[in-house]
Amino acid sequence: MAKMDAIIVGGGHNGLVAAAYLAKAGLKVLVLERRPIVGGACVTEEIHPGFRASTLAYTCGLFRPEIKADLDLVSFGLEEHPYDPSQFLPFPDRRFLLFRNDLAWNEKQIARFSGKDANAWAKYVRFWDEFGELVEPTLLAPPVSLADLASLVRTPEAEDFLRRIMLMSISDLLDDFFESEEVKASLATSAVAGTMAGPRTPGTAFVLGHHTLTEVGGLKGAWGWMRGGMGAISDAIARAARAFGAEIRTTSTVRRILVRKGRAVGVELADGTTVEGTAVLSNADPKRTLLGLVGEENLPPEFARAVARIRFESSSFKLNLALRELPDFNAIPGTTAQPHHKTIIDIAPSMDYLERAYDDAKRGRPSRDPFLEFAIESANDPTAAPPGMHTLTISAKFAPFDLAAGTWDTEADKFAERILDVLELYAPNIRRATIAMGSRSPLDMEREYGLTRGDVFHGAILPYQMFSFRPVPGWSSYRMPVKGLYLCGAGAHPGGGVIGAAGHNAAQAVLEDWQQLKAA
Repeated sequence: MAKMDAIIVGGGHNGLVAAAYLAKAGLKVLVLERRPIVGGACVTEEIHPGFRASTLAYTCGLFRPEIKADLDLVSFGLEEHPYDPSQFLPFPDRRFLLFRNDLAWNEKQIARFSGKDANAWAKYVRFWDEFGELVEPTLLAPPVSLADLASLVRTPEAEDFLRRIMLMSISDLLDDFFESEEVKASLATSAVAGTMAGPRTPGTAFVLGHHTLTEVGGLKGAWGWMRGGMGAISDAIARAARAFGAEIRTTSTVRRILVRKGRAVGVELADGTTVEGTAVLSNADPKRTLLGLVGEENLPPEFARAVARIRFESSSFKLNLALRELPDFNAIPGTTAQPHHKTIIDIAPSMDYLERAYDDAKRGRPSRDPFLEFAIESANDPTAAPPGMHTLTISAKFAPFDLAAGTWDTEADKFAERILDVLELYAPNIRRATIAMGSRSPLDMEREYGLTRGDVFHGAILPYQMFSFRPVPGWSSYRMPVKGLYLCGAGAHPGGGVIGAAGHNAAQAVLEDWQQLKAA
C-alpha cells in the first residue's frame, strides 16, 4: 500500500472525526478499525432478531455542534432530537419526578417535594450556566492549565465558584442548594455516571458539570436520542470522512505502532501487513496506545510511568432487553406509551442509595442495589424494534473490573438478574415483558471493544485527570513523545463521552505540524 499522510488507529467516533477533518484538509487518510463495524463504544447493534440497541453509549447531547456544522453531518444522515420529558425518576413510595427542559415546569415538580427547593431551582440552573460559560470555550482548543484557570479568579465569588466545581463532592454542592433527598438524588446521578465514585467523593461536582455541556437541536443543556441509535452518529461521521476522501477499513487490527529513531512511521497489522504513514493518530486509550502498541522501550521512562499511573476504572454494566411491551411503572401505571417512557429513566431514590452502591463496588462487589439509568429507545425511534415491540438499554452502576469473588465470566448473569430484581420493584411486569436480553460486563468492554479495564471514558474524568493533566501532566497537546504520534481519543482533552472534540483537536494539531512532519 502507498504511504499514507495520516493513519488513524481505531474507528471510534473521535477517530472518525479526526479522519474527516484531515481528509477535508486534503490529506490522504486511512482509518483502521479492529471490529467489523465502526463506532467504538458509540454503536448500534442487533441484540435479538429485529431488535437494535445502543449497546454501550446510549444518549447524545455532548457531541459538539461546531463539529456537526463543519462536517455537515445532517446531510450525511445525522438526525437527533431532544428528550422531552428529559428525565423520569420513580420512587419506592410511587411518587416521581418528571423533568422537562422548562424552568417553570421543573419548579412545580420539585415543589411537590420541597417548596424551598423549588425556590432554589433557578439559582441552581444559573450556577451550571456559569460553569458552561467558563468551560465550554475550552473544549475545541488545547486544554488550559490550572494557572490559566486560576487567572480568571479575581473576586471572592469567583474563587468560591472554582472551589465548588473543582474540589467539592456533588453531595456537598447539592446540600448548598437543596434539602429534599429525592431532588438531590435526581441531580446527583450525572455526577457518578461512568465514574467509579460515590456522590460523597470529592471532584464529583466537576463530573456533573462535564455532563451539563450538552446541546441538541440548539437547545443547551438538553440530552437527546438519535434516530438509528448511537451508532448513527458514528455512521454519519464515517460517511462524511469517506466523502472527503478518507479510506476506512474494518476488521483490521493494529498489532503495533512502528517507531524508528524516535518517530512513528506507520503501523503493523495482526496479519503482518505494514502501512507507512507520516502521522499516526491513535483513538485507542492512552495505556493501550502507549504501553501496548508503542511499547515502553520507545518512551521516556518517566512518561511511561506516568501513563501506567493513569486511573482507569470501570463503573458500568450494560444490560440490553428486547421487550414485548413497555415497562408498567407503579408510579405511572400503563403499558401504552406515555411521556415518561420517552425519556432517560433513573432508579436512584436517595443519596445514601447511591453511596451504598459505590461502597459495594469499591470493595470488589457488583452493587447489591445498583443505580440504574436507562432509555427505552423504541419509545422514540421506530427503527429500534419490530412494531409493537421495544428495546430497553440499561447502564447499571456500579460494576468494578476487579471482583473480590469470581470473575465477570461467572458473575455477569447473576448481576443481570439482580438488575432485573431492582427494576421489578418499580415496574413489576419487566420479566414477563422480556423476550431476550444480553449484557456487556466491564470485561466484555475490554475484550470486545478495546476499553482498558472497561473504562468507557479512557480514564477517570475527575478533576485531577482533566484539562492540562490529561492524559498526563506535560503532554496534553495531543502530541506524544514519539514524534508524529498523536492521541485523538477520549483519553485526551476534553475527556470521555460522545463529544468528538478530542478528534477535532488532534486533527488541528496534525495540521499545525504538517509542514514540519513532511520535511522530517
